[in-house]
Amino acid sequence: MRTSYLAWLFGLLSLTATAQSLPILDQNPASLHWYRLKTPHFRVVYPDGFDSTAQRTAQRLEQLYEPTSASLERKPRPISVVLQNQTTNSNGFVTLYPRRSEFFAIPPQDPGLLGTYDWLDLLAVHEYRHVVQNEKALQGYGRFLYTFLGNSGLFFPLLTVPDWFAEGDAVSNETLLSTSGRGRIPNFDLGMRANLLAGKRFDYPKAVGGSYRDNVPSHYVLGYFLTTYLKRTYGPDAWSRVLNRNYRRFPWPFAFSASIKDETGLRTEDLYRKTMDDITEIWQKQQEQLKITPVTVFEKQAEKQETKRPVFTSYQHPQFLTDSTVLCVKSGLGDTPRLVILGKNKPEQTIFVQGFINDPDMLSATPTKVCWIEFGYDPRWRQRIYSNIRCLDLKTQTLTRLTHRARYTAVALSPDNTKLIVVENTERYKTHLLVLDARNGTVLKALPNPENEFYQHPRWQDNRTIVTVSLKSGKKTIQTIDTESNARTNLLTPANDNISHPQPWGNYIFFNSPRSGIDNIYAVNTQSKQVFQVTSRPLAAYHATVSPSGTRLAFDDFTANGYQIADMPLNPTDWKPVVSQQTSVGGGPPLRYFGSLPRLEPGAALGRRILADSVAATTPYIPTRFRRLANAINVYSWGPTVGSTGQALSVGLSSQDILSTTQIGAGYTYNQSERVGNFFANLSYQGLYPIVDVSFQSGNRNTVIPIDRRLPYDSVRSDRWQYNQLTAGFRLPLQLTQSKYSQSLSLSAYYNYLHITGYELPVRYSNEVGFAGSLNTMLYGFSYSRILRQSQRDVAPRWGQTLAINYRNTPFGGQLEAEQWGVQANLYFPGLGKHHSLRLRGGYQQQLPQTQRTYNFSALVFYPRGQLYVSADKINVGSVEYRLPVADTHWSLGRWLYVQRIKATGFYDLANGENARAQYTYRTTGLDVSFVFNTLRLRTPFEAGFRTVYNTTTQEWLVQPLVIDIGF
Repeated sequence: MRTSYLAWLFGLLSLTATAQSLPILDQNPASLHWYRLKTPHFRVVYPDGFDSTAQRTAQRLEQLYEPTSASLERKPRPISVVLQNQTTNSNGFVTLYPRRSEFFAIPPQDPGLLGTYDWLDLLAVHEYRHVVQNEKALQGYGRFLYTFLGNSGLFFPLLTVPDWFAEGDAVSNETLLSTSGRGRIPNFDLGMRANLLAGKRFDYPKAVGGSYRDNVPSHYVLGYFLTTYLKRTYGPDAWSRVLNRNYRRFPWPFAFSASIKDETGLRTEDLYRKTMDDITEIWQKQQEQLKITPVTVFEKQAEKQETKRPVFTSYQHPQFLTDSTVLCVKSGLGDTPRLVILGKNKPEQTIFVQGFINDPDMLSATPTKVCWIEFGYDPRWRQRIYSNIRCLDLKTQTLTRLTHRARYTAVALSPDNTKLIVVENTERYKTHLLVLDARNGTVLKALPNPENEFYQHPRWQDNRTIVTVSLKSGKKTIQTIDTESNARTNLLTPANDNISHPQPWGNYIFFNSPRSGIDNIYAVNTQSKQVFQVTSRPLAAYHATVSPSGTRLAFDDFTANGYQIADMPLNPTDWKPVVSQQTSVGGGPPLRYFGSLPRLEPGAALGRRILADSVAATTPYIPTRFRRLANAINVYSWGPTVGSTGQALSVGLSSQDILSTTQIGAGYTYNQSERVGNFFANLSYQGLYPIVDVSFQSGNRNTVIPIDRRLPYDSVRSDRWQYNQLTAGFRLPLQLTQSKYSQSLSLSAYYNYLHITGYELPVRYSNEVGFAGSLNTMLYGFSYSRILRQSQRDVAPRWGQTLAINYRNTPFGGQLEAEQWGVQANLYFPGLGKHHSLRLRGGYQQQLPQTQRTYNFSALVFYPRGQLYVSADKINVGSVEYRLPVADTHWSLGRWLYVQRIKATGFYDLANGENARAQYTYRTTGLDVSFVFNTLRLRTPFEAGFRTVYNTTTQEWLVQPLVIDIGF
């Protein structure tokens, strides 16, 4: 459910006519065979073995075509939908580059995302809404730009619309067209509710741009409430009218706000203010009805800024180790996920820093062992992502990876530590409960699931029986399953109640439910089936766990500063019996912000009828084989683009197949600085284990060179000449991440042929072929990176190593000869502060001594900042760099600028060069100051600033503008 138009913009701007490699895409294994179903409005592409799920998805998409597009009054052109089944990352997206949607067919364990939906139904109703939104831009100047530029032309009108609208409108669509959706899930708006009730109403720039200190709700949450308020107040078709106005007016930066004002009299800021007023009043009234359950809180050590204001930090998923200590997961803006132990009147103790977890929204531990799920990555195929079990012995601190290449999305330990219960999601969209041996991960038993119920958060009731949430046909219940006899018992009547997190205790099963409009902990008696409300907390309570003595109940308790671990006495006589499964605190229905929109929104009633039923048994669509090479050419953009330096204008086309194996770019580029042009063609085929790249250029160059070769250069001549250049080779990018460190390795080898004609000058630059006529070179590369995962507040890696080795030569002879090799390394260390970073960098480069027959390659090592590169036979370089955050700000300059953070970098650089006749040394030192900011109310942040450099060799000061960390 991710979209990023700005990322694609910068990608497009970088596709100039150079011989640079095209981006590495996410591919599936080359051995995977693909098929396609053609329907009137969709092309569903799916892997072998996924036939029944593809048929169901194709038919569901066709059913939802009309209701999903109704309220925006736009019926999209046919589009390709790719079903991905190799990953265990639950996601989906829509993109224009090329135009397609991808559904990752792996249901999430997170109830705050899934609700009571079937996962592929949720993707269909949410992601296809993005297709409708994009198609809405195909009017007015958007249609003209599309004709002129292809899909890149649609980017510009879409850029005028904030992404909170795109995601908020899609969440509204998934909510109104069903009896589930995130607009009906209290966990979805939890952060917004906590902030407003705590008096933390952020101004609009901060609500859009975010913060490095506070929990700013996502653009999904912000967008849902803004889009819903406007529809409730001005009619369900109000956004269709606003978008029509927006796409028919000049695309100045605040055209969208002006369009809202023309339609409603409100600017975007006014809409935000009125929406916040409205929901604050609703939530305050809800709070007035509550009778709060008193609790005690485990002390936590959240990071605080210089102002002593806490940084958003959460402690979740408690598991009792003793009556007074709990194990839980700590995470936040300044902390990557880690296991910590909290105790009453004891300091926090970090046990283990986890890797890249596939968070099932639960943790399982006994007093001696804890298990969780982490992603496992295929070295080459980025679409193949596994989920494996990690177990830590709390006594010996021994870490075990129990499984390899598995697809487990939830795990729980048995009380005696001998067995595990796991949820397995297969490549065919099937869900299994498996019993594993906790010592080695082998499968002891697969529990039958003939109706393909979806299971969430299984736990052991004893060493034989498990409890789990079961989802089927839009309804949930809690089941007990005997793992030996396979006997099953439903403890609750299946209902559209987004229950989760079952936890057994004696004759009770605790669980979470949002039935009152606030997520709280409930309990069901396994004998009488009576349900009780156990907690009544102001915001939310999750993940109940019982102390070993059975006297205390601990859980997650949400606050505006993050989750905290709270506990209370465990006394069933204090619990409140529940009369019905859908009652609020005051006895009425739960709060629904959308109000009467389900009755008024065009297409909503039809969508609910469709999603309430199983897919109709229509005539199956006929599958055909979808071959990658036969569909390799898929042109999606054409026309002019501006190079990232602003010095080149290209006219051409871009192509990429929908399976992301073949990229093609071709066209003509005019170089403004030399006032010449060239034709180019680039091809990257990424469907094999090594990536194969081929590029060709043909055009003109313009050289200005002094002939006398002595100062002062008073004999300068110029010449225009022609060249043809061919580059071909391969690269092999490997992903090696297995822990909290991101690891990657890359190998490459390229052949380059450059042929020159029409060069008439008597001399040449050492890095030009000139009158020599041609040059045949080989280029070899090796790189390795191991970097500690960073938190959002880290300014740079705090631990890590990188190494790059390159070799270039001319093994095929010719008039020119060249040989160069270089090595460069980086070492990262923690600085003095929590988010500071120290980097040590060094490198060595050597090449053939310069003669009349020598060709000099470009530098393989970095050079001191503020000093132009000076070629030498041998070069040693070194650098010390210290990065730190200076301040986390929330400064706004009207609608134009929002500054989030100020950063600084101090550095000292050194280079020693050596030739046969001379040696030189350059030293520079300086300070970078940069600002992380949002402009024009865009959510994507930028970074810019200035660099001051003092050259100790020349004793000169230099001040440069700085973009990210590139000085100009």
